[in-house]
Amino acid sequence: MATLSDPGARALLEQPNYAVISTFDPDGSIRSTIVWVSAENGALAVNSAVGRRWPTNLGRDPRITVLVYEAGNPYNFLEVRGRARGTLEGADAHIDALAKKYIGQDEYPYRQPGEQRIKFLIEPDHVRHVQM
Repeated sequence: MATLSDPGARALLEQPNYAVISTFDPDGSIRSTIVWVSAENGALAVNSAVGRRWPTNLGRDPRITVLVYEAGNPYNFLEVRGRARGTLEGADAHIDALAKKYIGQDEYPYRQPGEQRIKFLIEPDHVRHVQM
């Protein structure tokens, strides 16, 4: 099994490659959403606003699948299945770091008044890297 520290996985995570996360809606159907992603101490980190659907899903059922794919070659991808743990601590700094990585801005420009950010750390149970 691959790990997040393998060179190919690290390369995908260090670049501004998008990720698709999949969570479970209350009726058991799968909800997939495109997100920005980073790696932190052997885990993946994603960020959202409190109250949105997929963070609410993770609060109820922490199981998640993350698929990170290379912008110019979607057949170079990283699949991570695991469990997510949400925290408000450091969430604002994390979204600002993601904004720097993905759009070159020091602060996340799409923050809404009164919005509270939440960061999820995803501990991998399964990691698979495919490169074609």
